[in-house]
Amino acid sequence: MAYAIEDRAASPAIGWTRVAVGLVQGLALWALTEAADNKVWPATSGVLFGVLAAVTLFAPFVVLGGLAEMRGRTLVIWTLVAATGLAALGAHDIDRRAAHEVVEWISGEAMVFLAACLFIAHHLVAGAEADRKVIARFAVYFDLAWKHGVQLVMAAGFVGVFWIVLFLGGALFKLIGIEFVEELIRKTWFAFPATTTMFAAAVQLTDVRHALIRGVRTVALTLLSWLLPVLVFLTGAFMASLPFTGLEPLWATKSAASILLSAAATMIILINAAYQDGEPDEPAPVILRWAARVGGLLLVPLVAVAAYALWLRVHQYGLTPDRIIAGACVIAGVCYAVGYGVAAVLPGVWMKRLELTNVITAFVVVGLILALFSPIADPARLSVNDQMARLAAGKVAADKVDYRFLRFESERYGMAALKTLKAKGGETGKRATEALTLKERYRRAVEEQPRARDMASQVTVWPKDRALPGSFVNRRWDDDPRSPTRCDGQDDKCEATFADVNGDGHEEILLAFSGAVTVYEEATPNVWRVVGWTDSLNCEGDGVAVGEGRVKVVPRRWADLLVNGRRVPLNMEPQACPATAPAKAGGVKPPPR
Repeated sequence: MAYAIEDRAASPAIGWTRVAVGLVQGLALWALTEAADNKVWPATSGVLFGVLAAVTLFAPFVVLGGLAEMRGRTLVIWTLVAATGLAALGAHDIDRRAAHEVVEWISGEAMVFLAACLFIAHHLVAGAEADRKVIARFAVYFDLAWKHGVQLVMAAGFVGVFWIVLFLGGALFKLIGIEFVEELIRKTWFAFPATTTMFAAAVQLTDVRHALIRGVRTVALTLLSWLLPVLVFLTGAFMASLPFTGLEPLWATKSAASILLSAAATMIILINAAYQDGEPDEPAPVILRWAARVGGLLLVPLVAVAAYALWLRVHQYGLTPDRIIAGACVIAGVCYAVGYGVAAVLPGVWMKRLELTNVITAFVVVGLILALFSPIADPARLSVNDQMARLAAGKVAADKVDYRFLRFESERYGMAALKTLKAKGGETGKRATEALTLKERYRRAVEEQPRARDMASQVTVWPKDRALPGSFVNRRWDDDPRSPTRCDGQDDKCEATFADVNGDGHEEILLAFSGAVTVYEEATPNVWRVVGWTDSLNCEGDGVAVGEGRVKVVPRRWADLLVNGRRVPLNMEPQACPATAPAKAGGVKPPPR
């Protein structure tokens, strides 16, 4: 289609400008990486480095994409606006995470969402510029967005093949004793500029081949569109089954909202693949037109059930960053569901109203992302505020607060909340103090280890007149993956007994927990260590058997192997479970298969 702005992609000036932008971006990324690796300025300045990283990562793509479609003044203004927004969002991302450690690069989550936000916003601006309207025609948005989408995929593939060729060339030279080429391509000062420059060159090469881009796009959309009837049939069958199965199986998955929203997103993509720009060269097949209408109607219950599932989780457990992001996805899904549902039932050109829905929802999505990754609706801040409000209102007890979430997953807001709780004292103050000492999310701090009497209360020991040695329960086990501190009473019960496993006349401790038995030996007086384990307690009642002392040591039926002077035991298949097992409560649950 023809734009109001003449296509200038074939101009040598545009091509060389793009290559220069790619080269400068690569050199800047290399410089920032070196600063971060060597802990020198600007990496030591925190927020400033985040600003530079965000702008360097994303702003060049605005220039690469806008050179051929925008007038010079518009491109400069839009680039400055985009860079300013990226700088602010990058600064906030670094600032919110700085409570834990000095961070340089923006988070991976922020990179993904900011890239999506910039892609959508750029095409809203570029489409308006191309059509000389504040809100362009849908066909213009469609053509630009899908053109650049195909370009991105093809350019990424081109860069990947480029690196394969380089490594192949380096390997060829290495065959004759010349290692300079292989060493060169491994240098970061070469790798970053080479990658970004070749990406920019690929954008230019594909931009001057409009027919190629449109041909690839048409083939891709045609193939995708024929998946729409399949998804509509499966989704319709799923929705028809819900009255008979109920919603409980959905809630049992604990991921119902994410699965339903993923299905809705796929439905939206396939409907657009069938509809395309609304100005096809020939009418769409009848089956696709009807599939699009039915799919638009199915979006309503899909998004509604997803919203209900999310509401149930929030109502029961409160807000978390993931649930807040899912809530934003639900808002976008509601926009699509309402718009596509209306488009499906109104008479006239099939699904014509989805054009307006797509444009409006694009603005909504940009606004949601900007809010989520700025102080306006920072998911970590909202989650912490919600958790503290639930604690203050008595909806959650002091021992049920997720202090580790506050310590490790809610950025500086969670750290501030822990310090506030610590100052208040009491049970919450004690637990907040312990949480502040933690160094890793899934490891106990030394201060948090169970005392001897705590561990003894969580382990059932046989014979009943015996107890675990004090030297065993007081040992620091932090670095051992089979630490008995797993017996914290929050999951399965622990069962322990004593047996002379190695026949040396001294008893070892056998501890059964979560489908396994771990054997601990007193290597030297009062010093215990793990010497072996078995993960074959997969029969009902096995754990209880250990706890009741129904364990004895028997000789191995199969001897060990001596391989090259080293003793190698055989790992034998465990015997099948008996037909009937002791029906007693507690003990070890069979491990999931």
